[in-house]
Amino acid sequence: MEINIREARKEDMKEVLSLINELAVFEKEPEAVIIDENDLIRDGFGENPAFHCFVGEIDGKIEGMALVYFRYSTWKGKTVHLEDLIVREEFRGKGLGSALYTEVIKYAKDQKVKRTEWVVLNWNKDAADFYRRTGAEVMEVWDTVQMDEQAMHEYLENKGIL
Repeated sequence: MEINIREARKEDMKEVLSLINELAVFEKEPEAVIIDENDLIRDGFGENPAFHCFVGEIDGKIEGMALVYFRYSTWKGKTVHLEDLIVREEFRGKGLGSALYTEVIKYAKDQKVKRTEWVVLNWNKDAADFYRRTGAEVMEVWDTVQMDEQAMHEYLENKGIL
């Protein structure tokens, strides 16, 4: 089994989307993915890319991916945010996830950022334990806050802005 990690290309986005959909099923939200392959191509490969993506191949076939983008911390400055690291279920535990993770940390170091950050579901104990073993801190005192498109619309409408 040969593992290869490389930067994603436009033509990889069909497989990347397939992995994103697989993650949505794993995270018990199979209907949550609303983007398509064209969104990924536009957003990742346009004039101002919104993200950087790595793919992990086993024997020449994409079986995993890691998608990152820059954030800015008022305390630390420029940071790298790991949005998702996905490995197809049948290839978990074979080193592909670790290789993708290492590539993300290397990328962040090469970018001279002060921090790499991501979130992990509180029920995903295997992932949290892996991160702890690598020296990452799983910060259990912080809660992720999100507002979806409908909630944003309603908020602005209630404020009389829309």
